[in-house]
Amino acid sequence: MTVQDTASRRSTDPASVIGRRLTIERIASVLVLSLLLIAPMLVKTFIVFQFTMIIIYGIAIMSLHLLTGWSGQFSLGHSAFFAVGAYATGILMEHGNLPYPAALPLAGAVCFIFGFLFGFPALRLSGIYLALATFSLAIAMPQFLKLGTFEAFTGGVQGLVITKPDAPFGLKLNQDIWLYYVTLAVALLLYGLSLNLLHSRTGRAWMAIRDNQIAASAMGVNLTMYKTLAFGVSAGMTGIGGGLAAIVVGFVAPDAYSITLSNNLFIGMVIGGVGWLPGSLAGAAFLVLIPNLSEQISKGLAGAVFGVFIILVIFLFPGGARQAAQLTASWIRRLSGRH
Repeated sequence: MTVQDTASRRSTDPASVIGRRLTIERIASVLVLSLLLIAPMLVKTFIVFQFTMIIIYGIAIMSLHLLTGWSGQFSLGHSAFFAVGAYATGILMEHGNLPYPAALPLAGAVCFIFGFLFGFPALRLSGIYLALATFSLAIAMPQFLKLGTFEAFTGGVQGLVITKPDAPFGLKLNQDIWLYYVTLAVALLLYGLSLNLLHSRTGRAWMAIRDNQIAASAMGVNLTMYKTLAFGVSAGMTGIGGGLAAIVVGFVAPDAYSITLSNNLFIGMVIGGVGWLPGSLAGAAFLVLIPNLSEQISKGLAGAVFGVFIILVIFLFPGGARQAAQLTASWIRRLSGRH
């Protein structure tokens, strides 16, 4: 056997191919994480705020990946969970005098319970009917938050102002940069927990339910428990994202959590690649940056331009950012194989 034959066999060996793929993924992950860590030191404050909102929306989109991409349940009502998390955080901080490190997990717990309970009546629904039920939840939530009954806590139509925290321990970081790093740390923690969850028995049960509910039930999967658990976990993560948004913006108001937010989160999930957790950041970046670009192209037709961008992305990359990443990795492997 010649040296060339040996090299050819190594290049086509499955273990070698998997190794190269994992290496590319690790390098890409390290590069993205490095950019996220140093970005606030290189850009202006407004750009730092935009990056923070990208990470926050990425958390909410990641929760949709768990619910839709892995358990197969559609939701157009995640703006409601986002709103509950935002208001719970604001009320706990302003009326309960709790520090944000304590308010955020409590807000997530409130949203988990809310999502878990909502999952019970949703058990009888699937597909477009479940989407319609969650859509109605998103429509009702802003009106519910405006009720005078809760105005002493929520601020009613006027909203609620939240005091933005300063960096602790005398760190010489302004509020925006500090909150960026807090948001990034929370996002990384939730990402790690999500990966562990998906590789656990719960994640396998969700996949079984998504692929075939009858077969999953026949194998002993408790459909009621796992489907409601998916709603609870997804709502809890979204609530934490909403709480972070409330702290970063420093204000919550009912109209900020309309059905438009739910639609945008769903679009972000599709743009990122349904079921692909790393695509959450790409989908969130699309939601934050492309509308600004659309306004620069045409202020009067910004919505139409945004729609054109969505159509182009779906047409060119039906699999979203996941497909684009796979094509890029394949191109890099071919280039590395030639040399």
